[in-house]
Amino acid sequence: MTPRDDARRILAAAVAAADARAAVLRALRLEVGALLVAGEEHVPLSTIDRVWVIGAGKAAGGMALAAREVLGERIAGGTITTKDGHAADVPGIEVWEAAHPVPDARGLAGAADALACARRAGPRELVLCLLSGGASALWPSPPAGVALTDLGALTGRLLRAGATIRELNTVRKHLSRIGGGWLARAAHPARVVTLAVSDVVGSALDVIASGPTVPDPTTFQDALDVIERYEVTGAPTALAWLRAGADGRAPETPKPGDPAFARASAHVIAANADALRGAAAEAERLGWRAEIVADDLEGEAREVAGQIATYVLERQRVLAATEAPLALLLGGETTVTVRGSGTGGRNQELALALALELEGREGIVAASLGTDGTDGATDAAGGMVDAETVWRGAARGLDARDALSRNDSHPFLRATGDLLVTGPTGTNVCDVVLVLIHAP
Repeated sequence: MTPRDDARRILAAAVAAADARAAVLRALRLEVGALLVAGEEHVPLSTIDRVWVIGAGKAAGGMALAAREVLGERIAGGTITTKDGHAADVPGIEVWEAAHPVPDARGLAGAADALACARRAGPRELVLCLLSGGASALWPSPPAGVALTDLGALTGRLLRAGATIRELNTVRKHLSRIGGGWLARAAHPARVVTLAVSDVVGSALDVIASGPTVPDPTTFQDALDVIERYEVTGAPTALAWLRAGADGRAPETPKPGDPAFARASAHVIAANADALRGAAAEAERLGWRAEIVADDLEGEAREVAGQIATYVLERQRVLAATEAPLALLLGGETTVTVRGSGTGGRNQELALALALELEGREGIVAASLGTDGTDGATDAAGGMVDAETVWRGAARGLDARDALSRNDSHPFLRATGDLLVTGPTGTNVCDVVLVLIHAP
């Protein structure tokens, strides 16, 4: 087994430890007379006549299958929306596939179906809401007068400008009839239980999937501040709605204390920390001394790569040949400010930037993986690099620094054999960075 082989096994263990279907199976348990949720909330079955399942995200299919496995015929129906290629056949539940990260009309239809299902639920019914990463884009529901094309354009421009998920979802919530607590409003007075697989650093419930079933602490003015911070223009109908809201001419999202949340609860059932712990356990099993360094990585991918490389090289410098080799683990979600017209994603960009920092440094293998199995508009989940990655590219006539400057990490890493390709994984808990270090 080579370090690269070990790295692949460790990353696979990270994904498996955060599997969304398994997380739902752990979170829902039928007891005598009650449904136990996340080990802490009891829902008396005598108070529930029917259960409706609604959800969105890249892991929605597996989550809905798990709910069906636990609740069986208690489920009257429901609807989920997931990303193209991530769907699963769930008996009795409508399944929509839609575009991500820029929304399309299929997502619009899926969101409308979810709202209609929520409104059908009565006071003696339970709405089980299953959320995972990607739901904000997969459930577009712009207010009347806001064009879906403008919502998509605004989303794309903020993504290319390097906006964080918190900033992006602050804007999305205020251009939605389902995010920012509106889904809970639609379901009231039914009981609402939300299970969320977190793709957000810190796992704030109002940010995950744009918080459709929890109070929204942000405002229209906060959304406008994001627009101004990144100097986003165009998308006239969307910007007009945000300005109307800031002026009090459009309704604010439901806030803490709103009656819509009186019978609503929400639980995070899987997060990045679960993936890191699973990876650490596998690394130890394979003979590496594992350390979880951080689970809150944020910032520009190439800048984060420089910080990681500085730390890694110092750790290698003091690593004695008699010590067990190190497996360093970091989690979170970086961003990319798009400067060129290349192809890639934040994990591939981080990996390529690491390759430049680690050029010629023997004894180090570094990987960055999107736990959902996708990274940008590519077929890859990330990249794995070493001391010779830059040289392998040069041997094929490619310049790593030039590729990075053009945000063109995907073709470079494909040519050097350094792409990580997993396909859809059934979960989405941000990214995992793994660095394996032998003594120099």
